[in-house]
Parts: sequence; structure tokens; C-alpha cells
Amino acid sequence: MSDTNALLAQLIARLDTLLERAEPLLPATTSLPDLAGHIAFRWRRRHNRGQMVPVHHPHRIRLADLQDIDAQKARIDANTRQFLDGKLANNVLLTGARGTGKSSLIKALLNEYAARGLRVIEVDKDDLIDLPDIVELVAGRPERFIIFCDDMSFESGEPGYKALKSVLDGSVTALADNVLIYATSNRRHLMPEYFDENLAAKHVDGEVHPGEATEEKISLSERFGLWLSFYPFSQDEYLSIVYHWLRGFGVPAGELEAARTEALQWSLMRGSRSGRVAWQFARDYAGRHAQ
Repeated sequence: MSDTNALLAQLIARLDTLLERAEPLLPATTSLPDLAGHIAFRWRRRHNRGQMVPVHHPHRIRLADLQDIDAQKARIDANTRQFLDGKLANNVLLTGARGTGKSSLIKALLNEYAARGLRVIEVDKDDLIDLPDIVELVAGRPERFIIFCDDMSFESGEPGYKALKSVLDGSVTALADNVLIYATSNRRHLMPEYFDENLAAKHVDGEVHPGEATEEKISLSERFGLWLSFYPFSQDEYLSIVYHWLRGFGVPAGELEAARTEALQWSLMRGSRSGRVAWQFARDYAGRHAQ
């Protein structure tokens, strides 16, 4: 009997070890975090498990802080208010020059409308394959969710590309009424484009029909109902943003013009007159001249 007990104990020990190794590979039921105490979340995938993780210190940028993108701001703000009111609204693709406020605009919308139930879930490109699970997880909740995909671009054949395309328009499961997708990208069609793809274009009855490779790239961006384009800032627009942030950082109004030359030199060194560069300069300048 003792030999049997010893053998059984060994077998149980081996089964426990096997289960410990297999557990990370098994899909797990994901629970919702505290949606009342947090407004922003990240979707994190670890050991084949996805989870909504609260962001304890979200970026507190305001819509009023975003300068010289009034047209884009007005359109996405109207779309978001329609969404919050339970009316029809579109998924949004924000594309264009880097540092011009694409991502900041979505963060500012969250801060503007969090009290009305708006929540943001940031999802990395590599985790987009979990989009159907995320949508199912929050479906039916009273809150309104924006799934935020930042700086998104794909190479051919990536699984996240197909998952996003399917969720936007093409899956047998419809996107939940309380979910929209807002994505930013430097590329209008979200994928690299090559010159030789243009050679596959066909002329039929005087009309130009793109080749299959180009059609495939266009098909994803076309699933976004609202496109917003962002452009590099002029020198005057750049300086306007610099002055806005300098005032926000406590630099007296009478000293703003004195920063002009340094601000322009800063942009030349960075090779860009973006809103991000203006904010970085203002932080540096205000820090160096703080009393």
C-alpha cells in the first residue's frame, strides 16, 4: 500500500508541475477593472492573456491647449459628442505630420468628456488581434468607450491588420453601440506603399483601377468613416503654440517675445516645427528661467 501511495504522490506532483507550465498558455476569463474610479486603460497581453489595466495618471491635456488645428478639433469633437449622446457616429482615422496633435487630441477629448462616461482603452498594434474580445468585454456597459490605436502602421500579413479590418467592417459580429475606434498614423493607408504597385493599375473605359495590392491597402483606411488630416505648422503657427505653452508654464507675457529667437533655433535643431517640439522648447525655456 505504501508503494501505491508513493506512486500516487509522484503522479500528483507531476500533474501539478504540468498544470503550472500549461496555465499561462490557456485563455483566461478577463474581468473589468474599476470603470468608475479610472477613465483611461491599457490593454496588456501577457502569457496569452489579455487584460484591461487602469492608467493611474492619465495625460491631463485640454482641448484648449491644442492650437492651430481648429478644423480637425471641431470635427472630431462633434463626432465624439454624437457618440456620447447615443447618436450615430464614425470611427476616426487621424493621419499626417508627426507631432501635430493627433494623439493629444484624443487624450484631450477624454479629459473633456470623462464626466459624461467617456472612457479610453489604448491598444498596441501587436495586441489588435484581441479587438473582438475587448469589444465583447465592454459591450452593454453604460460607459462609452473609444479604443485608441496610436501611431499605427502595418507590414503585409500582420495579424493585427486583419483583426482591425474585420472589426471595423467585415465580421459577422457588429461593433458594439458603445464602442468606437480612433486611430492615429503617419500613413494615410496604414501600410507602406511602393512605386511598382502603381504599375499594376488598369485603365478601363477611361477610368483608373488600382491593382490588388493597392486596393488591399486602401480597403482598411476606407473602413474609417471620418478621416482627419494634419499638416506641418508654419513658423507663425509654431510660435503661437510656443507662446501658448510659455504662458501655461508661468512665463510672464512681457517676456514671451524674448523667447522667439531661441524657439526658432530650437526648431531648426530638431528639424521640425511641430506642436510637440514647441511644447518641449517651452518646458526647457520655462525651466531655465524659473524664479
